[in-house]
Amino acid sequence: MAESLEDIVRDILSCRNCSLYLTKKNYVPGEGSEKAQIMFVGEAPGREEDEQGRPFVGNAGKLLTALIENELGLSRKDVYITNILKCRPPNNRDPTEEEIDACFPYLARQIEVIRPDVIVCLGRHAAKTIFEYFEIPFTTISKERGVLKEKIVDGRRVLFMATYHPAAALYRPPLRQVIEEDFRKLRGLIKRKNTTLFDFFS
Repeated sequence: MAESLEDIVRDILSCRNCSLYLTKKNYVPGEGSEKAQIMFVGEAPGREEDEQGRPFVGNAGKLLTALIENELGLSRKDVYITNILKCRPPNNRDPTEEEIDACFPYLARQIEVIRPDVIVCLGRHAAKTIFEYFEIPFTTISKERGVLKEKIVDGRRVLFMATYHPAAALYRPPLRQVIEEDFRKLRGLIKRKNTTLFDFFS
């Protein structure tokens, strides 16, 4: 019997693979469509996400939602949103390598179930981790952002794109225009319905 997102969530909600379960308030598995064409992956839950058990619901999440709606013409329920880590690191510190290694298998399983056509990495940590996992060269977020990279995953062509984390635009407002530019590249992929994203690359 094929695995479902519910199966993965159940495992996440009982996870003890690293010490973050001791300090978090809520696990944050992710949310959205199991048939999403586009998957957004951030670094880790923040304070609001930890409180609600949902990804990207703080100020950065509001910006992400606006970008999805205004630049892509979609809603949150049309895409899938999650993080590398499913628990908040104390004081929003950077994830450790041990925490990433312990938690990444859940994301790998989510990708296998959803089978997205495009994976958008939000921020340096997410991009570096995902690119390395899929053996895609990664230098810096400033050099890699906005560049669509193709990889064969389980016999399918999948596009990967890194962009700045929405939180970065809250601290450096000019970055919002950069992120919007990256999202407009995605919009070109989803203009037509009843077709695969890769019709635009054939």
